[in-house]
Amino acid sequence: MSSMMPDWSQLPVELLSLISKNLEDYGFDVVHARSVCRSWRSLFPFPSCLLRQSFSLPLFTDFPLESKDLCTLKKVPLFLFRLRAPDADVALPSQYFLGGIGRDESEDHMELPSPLQCSVKVKIRGSDPTLINILDYQIIPLGYLYRMIGWEERRRYYRGVAFLPLNKEGEGREFVVLLNYNKVLLVLKSAEMRWKRLTNVPDYQCMELVTFRGKFYAAFLTGKIVVIDPHSLEVTPLMPSQPLRSIDYLIPSGNDDLFLVEHFNPIPDDDVLDFSRFTCRVSRLDEETGTWVVVSDLGNRVLFIGGHFGNVCCSAKELPDGCGVSGNSILFTNEPGNVTFAYKYGVHTGRAEDDLNTWRSSTQNRVTILSTSPVLALCVECQAENLALDI
Repeated sequence: MSSMMPDWSQLPVELLSLISKNLEDYGFDVVHARSVCRSWRSLFPFPSCLLRQSFSLPLFTDFPLESKDLCTLKKVPLFLFRLRAPDADVALPSQYFLGGIGRDESEDHMELPSPLQCSVKVKIRGSDPTLINILDYQIIPLGYLYRMIGWEERRRYYRGVAFLPLNKEGEGREFVVLLNYNKVLLVLKSAEMRWKRLTNVPDYQCMELVTFRGKFYAAFLTGKIVVIDPHSLEVTPLMPSQPLRSIDYLIPSGNDDLFLVEHFNPIPDDDVLDFSRFTCRVSRLDEETGTWVVVSDLGNRVLFIGGHFGNVCCSAKELPDGCGVSGNSILFTNEPGNVTFAYKYGVHTGRAEDDLNTWRSSTQNRVTILSTSPVLALCVECQAENLALDI
């Protein structure tokens, strides 16, 4: 059969040019084409959407002391890799990897073992790096993550960073960076290239820092949430809903919605910290009124909360049937221990005192957290079909 397979490397250059024009806007199709042979890699530029765009920023030792040294802000594309299930009568476990992707700078000079071998190196803590052939994987984009590189000595003070361009189209060189550092928010504009402390924000630890529709959103330890304009740096408090003693998470769903998940103990006077009794209140931002609207339906979305890559949202339509992760659910990856369950709305616990009009642990499919860094690795055990899902 190998003698009957066409040698795609012999395709005329004119046809390759036509192919490259049609694949211009499809990142992983270009990656697949580049995997054919060295000549194809030379004709197909690496897709810009998969490049880790970087910015050089000034560094400081202890704010506000400045330094002549530089650090790097990198834009990392995030993806969910799903192994395509083979055609078989018996359902097999589905494998997933969630994490950032970067380009191997030596790839243009290496010889791949056979045609159409496009590989991604996967590193899970406690195991050796493994190459996976992404031709066998479904790839689901999850947006981007910004990371500060060169802050090793200050890691205990660094709690996250957010980036926004200062023009509407998202192009050009002017930008603003917001840094959550050592109980303060620092801001840097590209026109000035120096860090300043952001004022008019709550004087408490910032727990969440995200961007949504061209603005910064920050949630603080006290439960207060503010929106920050990247141009004027004006800080506006969002009208709070009924206050709760909760841990708050902000999760953007692309440019469609911004969700607030409040994780709390419904029995505040209980001396025993039992996470199985914890519940959630989920709200969606109404930008017109500046208020949070409580919701019971996520619109077939799955929220992954508390991982190494922050909080991400995935459409359940992309996930296979029977994999154990269904729509309208929340999965925490930062709870104590290595075992957890997805949160659902209206779960029956069998206890008359438990309110059904809330989100709580479903206890339907057990989730074992294998690793949270450098990739999120989960194993979901389906009770109904006895399947396993690795993310």
